[in-house]
Amino acid sequence: MILALKLDRIAARADELRALLSDGITGEAYVKASKELSDIEPVVARIDDLRSAERARDDASALLADPEMKELAEAELFELKNKIPALEHEIQLALLPKDEADARSAILEIRPAAGGDEAGLFAAELFAMYQKYAEGRGWKFEILEYSDTGLGGLKEASAEVNGRNVFARLKYESGVHRVQRVPATESQGRIHTSTVTVAVLPEAEEVDVQIDEGDLRIDVYRASGAGGQHVNKTESAVRITHLPTGIVVAMQEEKSQHKNRAKAMKILRARMYEQQRASLHATRAADRKSQVGTGDRSERIRTYNFPQGRVTDHRINLTLYKIDRVMVGDLDEFIDALTAEDQSARLAAQE
Repeated sequence: MILALKLDRIAARADELRALLSDGITGEAYVKASKELSDIEPVVARIDDLRSAERARDDASALLADPEMKELAEAELFELKNKIPALEHEIQLALLPKDEADARSAILEIRPAAGGDEAGLFAAELFAMYQKYAEGRGWKFEILEYSDTGLGGLKEASAEVNGRNVFARLKYESGVHRVQRVPATESQGRIHTSTVTVAVLPEAEEVDVQIDEGDLRIDVYRASGAGGQHVNKTESAVRITHLPTGIVVAMQEEKSQHKNRAKAMKILRARMYEQQRASLHATRAADRKSQVGTGDRSERIRTYNFPQGRVTDHRINLTLYKIDRVMVGDLDEFIDALTAEDQSARLAAQE
């Protein structure tokens, strides 16, 4: 009954907005009404579908008393028995409060944590996994920084992932990823446990975060490669420190100091934006550190066990025995399950 009243109010509001727009309102009032109508029209369409299904159910129920129509009515009622609850569920999901960051592109950051060289190797594999996942969805994956160990692993890496609803899909990947396997360098065949931290931040526009140039300390220095050797003779690398928050971003991927500064500012803005979101939304992590944790082996959101060929997501207790597929970007089964779990939890919180 409560849902029915809410749906009636939404449908009535849509009619009200259509009437306003047809009356010839202009300026800011027109823009505001148009946006509100655009936001609720998908829900109104599903409400219309639900109302139509409910009328069909009532009509079929009335025909049960007619011997000639009973069989046909029972068949239609059987079909509607599942259709109506499914439509109600779709509408409830559509009415959940939206995270405006979901539609945005994202900044992906990956760093090895516990486990030495093996952690660096796995970090490189995770970075490649996300790159393949992005490519499979038609997203643009631009490497912002990739600092390698010289042994095939990485010290840290970041990328800008551009596309529709990137953050909505990748946000569940933030946290500690644990790998269990026998390192290629291990002669005695012992299984090692290593960890890698992943942070996914919604990309921020300049209008989202106001950064005062006076709050920045900008250091420039010579970029260095693996082993510490200088890879160019000019001071092209940039380190930006945001003094009020203590956030530090260093960038040396480009040969141009200007390009390195632009990339560093993009990451700084994303980190500050996520920090602001965290303070506004108590249900999210209190700050970026709680996303990635300390990297300790005991902390993890997902475990990749190579000897057993399994990947387990500990948040939803889902284990898939297809580690080879996962490592080449087959992540949708995990992400779909995490999305559904999140939606279920938010629906339950509203009851």
